[in-house]
Amino acid sequence: MEVAFRRLKPIKGISVLLHRSLLALLPLIIFALVRLNENEFTQLALILIILSKWRMFAVRPRFWPANIRANSVDLMVGISVVLFMTHSSSWWIQFIWALAYGIWLIVIKPATSGFMISLQAGIGQLSALSSLYLVWPDGPVYGLTLLTGLICYLAARHYFDAFDESYSRLLSYLWGYFAAALAWLLGHWLLYYSVFSQPTILLTVIGYGVGALYYWDHQDKLSKNTQRQFIAVMVAIILIVILFSDWGSKVV
Repeated sequence: MEVAFRRLKPIKGISVLLHRSLLALLPLIIFALVRLNENEFTQLALILIILSKWRMFAVRPRFWPANIRANSVDLMVGISVVLFMTHSSSWWIQFIWALAYGIWLIVIKPATSGFMISLQAGIGQLSALSSLYLVWPDGPVYGLTLLTGLICYLAARHYFDAFDESYSRLLSYLWGYFAAALAWLLGHWLLYYSVFSQPTILLTVIGYGVGALYYWDHQDKLSKNTQRQFIAVMVAIILIVILFSDWGSKVV
């Protein structure tokens, strides 16, 4: 048994190295396709992101919805990176996005600790919301509302996978509904701060804040003083964003 194990170990190491090499190759291929600066090649890059998840459908169809949900955050990050690259003004910014995507694929996505799964959910929500309002700022309110709610729901389901939460589905629905309601309200007064929309900033502050409080409480590290301070900072940021916005010029 010991001899067999020693023989199998190098093979396993080679397979891991080959797998990571293929993962590193994907961002470079996407970077090359985007650099061709043609709409058809950008669409091909998006298709390549989806095809990289072919294993979602390598099972019986009844398992497809669960597999799609489990891989949704990875898809959101990949599609968002392509959209960020297509809206970047220079090749080196596009290369930075490709490098960031490589770090996501090789370092962040495979991690299985509670903290890393929480980080994956936060990155997925932020990147997807940012790309949505970047590429579709003039979209109909109902479209932005539906996609915002779906993005936040999927990110929340991924987040609660890190915890033994019996109400994970309910909490995810509530977060998705809240996000959709906020998008519906602010969609009529859509404001931008540099490249970030107001819904993206508010949902990120609230989502990250509540998620951090939940995580610390689950780890038994949340004191009353820390909780009050964290909530105060969240409320202050939200009030600054709301009160110092130029609402008058955006009323529909």
